[in-house]
Amino acid sequence: MVKLSAVIITLNEERNITRCLESVKDVADEIIVVDSLSTDKTAEIARSYGAKVIQQPFLGYVAQKNFADNCASNDWILSIDADEALTPELKDQINQVKLNPTFQAYKLRRLTNYCGKWIKHCGWYPDRKTRLYNRTAGSWQGEQIHEHWEAKDAHLHIEELKGDMLHYSYYTISDHLRQIERFTEISAKVAAGKGKDCSLFKIWLVPKWVFFSMYILRAGFLDGYYGYLVCKYSAYAALIKYTKIRQYRGLMN
Repeated sequence: MVKLSAVIITLNEERNITRCLESVKDVADEIIVVDSLSTDKTAEIARSYGAKVIQQPFLGYVAQKNFADNCASNDWILSIDADEALTPELKDQINQVKLNPTFQAYKLRRLTNYCGKWIKHCGWYPDRKTRLYNRTAGSWQGEQIHEHWEAKDAHLHIEELKGDMLHYSYYTISDHLRQIERFTEISAKVAAGKGKDCSLFKIWLVPKWVFFSMYILRAGFLDGYYGYLVCKYSAYAALIKYTKIRQYRGLMN
């Protein structure tokens, strides 16, 4: 049987961290929490579960997750966010992998809770993420807010496990709007810094296409009122992102 380290990066997650730790304590041989200097009880709660807490100012999502993986004592890593939790079925699957890992990496299906509603359409489910892996086989790659685990060998087969990883994303619409503002600011500045610009046509078209593809093509209407909000605010996020790219690009010229 291989030993598994559950690795979590945090910042002011006292609202979520207990649920996450409860879900991993039965599968993890070690819990590593890399905390970005939280001012709430995140670190205190983590230590109460026997987690090793390491304080590290935020380096960006990619660098922070690679740093956290390197803090683990074991090569096998379960990378989970503080606002996520494992279902019993997924925990059983992970324990089976520990007994006999036939692959070097595994994808988990993520089911998102939005304002109390489980979103099963809109393109949000199954939101497959590679979160269980042997760290010697790859690392976290990507840009500021689009990090992903990537294998060193492009031909490496990544198996998908049964069961869901529950994602408690936004408790309120205000949470979502604040996240849109923060993420669009980061992604727009990165894009503008790379020389990207946006035409008025793109600013006009892309939000409409985002809503149509999520609400109609990906059946967001089946998720009712909150499905509509997910699609509407995703379209709004696209509008804000491309508008900001055009703004920042103009300031650089």
